[in-house]
Amino acid sequence: MSKANSTGSTGTRRPADTDADEATSASAPGPDGSAQDSAHGAAGERLSTAPREDRPETGGVPAMGVVAWVRWFWRQLTSMRVALILLFLLSLGAIPGSLIPQNSVDEMKVEAFKGRHTTLTPLYEKLQLFDVYSSVWFSAIYILLFVSLIGCIVPRTGQFVGQLRSRPPGAPKRLTRLPAYTTWRTEAEPDEVRAAALKVLRKRRFRVHEAGDAVAAEKGYLREAGNLVFHIALIVMLVAFACGQLFKSEGGKLIVEGDGFANTQTQYDNIKYGSLYDPDSLAPFSFVLKDFVGTYEKSGPQRGTPRTFEARVTYAEGADGPDRDGVIKVNEPLVVDGTKVYLIAHGYAPVVTVRDGSGKVVSRSAVPLLPIDNNITSSGAIKVMDGYKDKNGEKTQLGFKAFFVPTFAGHGKGQMFSQFPALDFPVLALSAYHGSLGVDSGLAQNVYQLDTSKMKEFKDEKGELLKKMLMPGEKLDLPDGGGSITYEGTEEWASFQISQQPGNGWALGGAVAAIAGLAGSLFIQRRRVWVRAVRGADGVTVVEMAGLGRSESARLPEELGELSGALVATAPVAPAAPEEPDAPDTPDAPDTPDAPHTDGKPITPHAGQDQEQDQDPDAPEATNEAGSRPVHPAEGAEK
Repeated sequence: MSKANSTGSTGTRRPADTDADEATSASAPGPDGSAQDSAHGAAGERLSTAPREDRPETGGVPAMGVVAWVRWFWRQLTSMRVALILLFLLSLGAIPGSLIPQNSVDEMKVEAFKGRHTTLTPLYEKLQLFDVYSSVWFSAIYILLFVSLIGCIVPRTGQFVGQLRSRPPGAPKRLTRLPAYTTWRTEAEPDEVRAAALKVLRKRRFRVHEAGDAVAAEKGYLREAGNLVFHIALIVMLVAFACGQLFKSEGGKLIVEGDGFANTQTQYDNIKYGSLYDPDSLAPFSFVLKDFVGTYEKSGPQRGTPRTFEARVTYAEGADGPDRDGVIKVNEPLVVDGTKVYLIAHGYAPVVTVRDGSGKVVSRSAVPLLPIDNNITSSGAIKVMDGYKDKNGEKTQLGFKAFFVPTFAGHGKGQMFSQFPALDFPVLALSAYHGSLGVDSGLAQNVYQLDTSKMKEFKDEKGELLKKMLMPGEKLDLPDGGGSITYEGTEEWASFQISQQPGNGWALGGAVAAIAGLAGSLFIQRRRVWVRAVRGADGVTVVEMAGLGRSESARLPEELGELSGALVATAPVAPAAPEEPDAPDTPDAPDTPDAPHTDGKPITPHAGQDQEQDQDPDAPEATNEAGSRPVHPAEGAEK
């Protein structure tokens, strides 16, 4: 033994000596000791355990061609790390779309936001934060994630199909090295044991086959299937969202009680189409707002919170369809021929009557005003464009700035803001102007704002702007017999969003499938089990069982115990052989990998443990080479 060791050391000495001589010759001390430092650095590099870096002799970075760069970029793009980064960026990019008003949802809120934040508005417009989901940067993340998922799924699907078509691998040579292991001796024949193992494993839904003297089984393919389902579901969701944006139509309409709507382009207050949508494909239907019902909490910390918020309508499908009653609530839209009608807002429309100097009714209508707070304090404009003549008989236009509160606190009780959203004490404040409204210029105007640049104020007796607070039934008289405006009462209005967006069902199905696939990939374990049955030297069959999981799990030893307990019913443990006198000490024989020890004692999972305890009473509990205690079949049988 010592001779072999010395020979071995002598055989390995020469290269080391050669290296040492080369290092010595290369480290001859120079005037400044630089050679010696170089030699020390070289020696330290040889002793280091860090991986060596292959450096080109030229000292530069090797050049990469176009094809190599494309391959590198594709590998990075289809890696799991980049896919997770893109998914995180997509979620991060959706945050401003939730916090900042979007043009695709409510343009009025966008305009109000721009009016309040004049400094941020130019920056937000450059970053396309008012149109997040159609912006260039969001679309780029979206497309890159789509490509990354496809590049990840295609090769993994091929690998998974190949695994399904192949058989479980054969048993390793040494089952004792696996993390879960058990063995026992039985009087049953090896063929009977293997046949019983096939039956037991098939009953537990393992994929099994017999390979040589062992049975190989595998289970848990749904883990990889769940992983693939999760990624495919993400692609389905991305495609559904993309189709929904390309083929959608979405518009808004404000309707006062008693008025109606027909689903044609001219009836919308505003409408947007997807780039591939055909405007002629609008679903034919109509509805009338019969009544809006809103009730609110009257006391407590939630005072003013809506309790009932619904629009009661009558609708008809097609041009000649029968009338049907329906109720539209928040998040409970009316669905007609694939088009959904959502209730998104509510407010009040004071009913006013305008008369000229002769008492002739010039205009009578309910004028919607926009809420500016949660108590539905509202503001807007009342415009009389045609039919009015002044005291001289000349045609002119009238304009009134309107401010409305559904519940007035009373004179001398602070500012004129509503105290409650319900119509408990409605008051309408008006200020009057006359002149040109500017509607004949051909430029679009906001119907809720009054442009007074070409108008003059009506003056009161003090020479100030004519204004007055009106309760229902009261009127404001214009000076010099110019007529009057009367506050008749209040109607309610509701704002609806009418949208047709295909792909929502696919998106929902993809979301459900993604959750199911993710659950399968997280909670299903891929594992393999082998059962070997061979005849020992004394003619008794030796059974070995072992299990291996693709990931660590405490369930694997328990499952192996259950399987061994089921197999023991067919291949029971053989009775123990009588003990023989202790034999003289002999040199340890090497273990044979294909058969367990047979020294006259019954081979059980604890036999090796008993031998070690006889030699050393303080020895720790026996374990296999992987560090796990063998599982005795009796434990599985008792379980």
